[in-house]
Amino acid sequence: MLEGCTPWPAATAERYRREGLWNGTDLGSLPRAWAEAYGNATALVAGDRRIGYTELADRVDRTAAGFVRRGVAPGDRIVLQLPNVPAFVEVAFALFRVGAKPVFSLPSHRANEIRHLCELSGASGYVVPGVFRGFDHTALALEMAAELPALRHVYAQGAAGSPEVVPLESVDADPAELPVNDPSDVAFFLLSGGTTALPKLIPRTHDDYAYQIRTVTTLAGLTTDDVYLAALPVEFNFTWGCPGVIGTLSAGGTVVLAQDPTADDCFRLIERERVTLTSVVPTVARLWLEEREWSDADLSSLKVLQIGGARLEPELAARVTPELGCRLQQVFGMAEGLLTMSRPDDDVESLLHTQGRPVSPADEVKIVDERGAEVPTGVTGELLTRGPYTLRGYYRAPEHNARAFTEDGFYRTGDLAALTPEGRLIIRGRLKDVIIRGGDKVAAGEVETHLLSCPEVVAAAVVPVPDEFLGERIYAFLVARPDHEDARSEGDGEAGPPALAELKAALHARGLADYKLPDRAEFVPDLPLTPLGKIDKKVLAAAAADPALPRRWTPAPTASETPAVPLPSVSRTQKG
Repeated sequence: MLEGCTPWPAATAERYRREGLWNGTDLGSLPRAWAEAYGNATALVAGDRRIGYTELADRVDRTAAGFVRRGVAPGDRIVLQLPNVPAFVEVAFALFRVGAKPVFSLPSHRANEIRHLCELSGASGYVVPGVFRGFDHTALALEMAAELPALRHVYAQGAAGSPEVVPLESVDADPAELPVNDPSDVAFFLLSGGTTALPKLIPRTHDDYAYQIRTVTTLAGLTTDDVYLAALPVEFNFTWGCPGVIGTLSAGGTVVLAQDPTADDCFRLIERERVTLTSVVPTVARLWLEEREWSDADLSSLKVLQIGGARLEPELAARVTPELGCRLQQVFGMAEGLLTMSRPDDDVESLLHTQGRPVSPADEVKIVDERGAEVPTGVTGELLTRGPYTLRGYYRAPEHNARAFTEDGFYRTGDLAALTPEGRLIIRGRLKDVIIRGGDKVAAGEVETHLLSCPEVVAAAVVPVPDEFLGERIYAFLVARPDHEDARSEGDGEAGPPALAELKAALHARGLADYKLPDRAEFVPDLPLTPLGKIDKKVLAAAAADPALPRRWTPAPTASETPAVPLPSVSRTQKG
């Protein structure tokens, strides 16, 4: 295995192979196998362009040969930063064929993140989309190449060509025989999803990712008739392989690449391409549900909407089937490995209030207290996991690994969770997303769930604010439903968002303990988001600590990097 990676123990790896979980698949071999199975059936759709399986395999083979001709060798790390375009799929699989290791990077990443990824991975190459959504990625790549001696090759889509930049389209050569990859070796790197620090690198091997794909694709029951809409960035594990792009292609279906996760674009694609499956985060799902009220798009082909990437509130979950006409599938997962999903035969209560069961019988899951002891069923604690597709260590991070993994190889996820008697997972929040108020620990996610039960509240985020007496107080940022905010702005106080006292009364009536009630509540037009579509609590915590800071945060770029419009600085703080 690549130096800097933590392998599975030899006995564990042998057991996974003996049980058929790891079957020696080389991810680079998949496109040709698909072509042999599905021929000229449509594999990818991007705008008006339609690419068949045979064409895709041919492009992968020629691109792989082109990389080899330009000096890319097995073991090289290549930062891959492309949007949802066919070239991403072609380049990723071409690098798999060569034995090089792509490092998936979001199109929204800029100098700070790219420098970090290049230095940490020791990247020798960087693939960019040229100018995309008004940003010159080629200029950024040249800046990085000038700073980092190891970064020797820059490939850019649409580049005119220069000694410093290779047009991506010119990476092409007659196919040649290439060595078969060691299936236990790293195939590519995903990024950790933390919101408060630069991402860590997650090594995914050929064996472990191939097993994930087979398992989830079988669970989803995908066939050649299925059409998957890649609404989120393809760099996400959720979009890439849950079952996502690779799972759909493995089943002989069609992948439609969306440029934006907006309802306008995605509804149009669902109608035109007869999409059957797609995956989104809760923030996107909420926007789709709001737009559906006004849209007359034909969404009748959509069978399943996967929602994951962040905790899904039951109130939002309950709206999916009635309003979109498709089945909801709750997904909890992480780029590090473990995936849990709801099943078609789950009862309504389980579907709305749990995140399903692990996708593999070989997944090991336990919930522990602060001392590391397992807690009884239904009790909240930290989620620990290990299994055939869950990493044993981040790349080149020995000190962090010593804290993030137990001595027997369980990954400490940092998620607060509980298990039902049937083995379904309930995500309560993040271990660090806890407010210590007067010595009492308050899970922010629990308070947010109760706040969202108020009919006037459409979004909620709870963060700590320092307090000299209690240590921390509870600060709630809330977004009112448009009709209530509009009414308040027109002077109709009765119809506007509730005052803090009203909120406290409502939460108290729901049985929330007094020490968990918000000390302050501020209504804002919207909540800031990270590039992963999660609420950016780092920004909110800073705002809570300093009321003088303007409430004009700009949401993180969307999957398409459409420049965000600054939000109006309309806010109201309520103290109690």
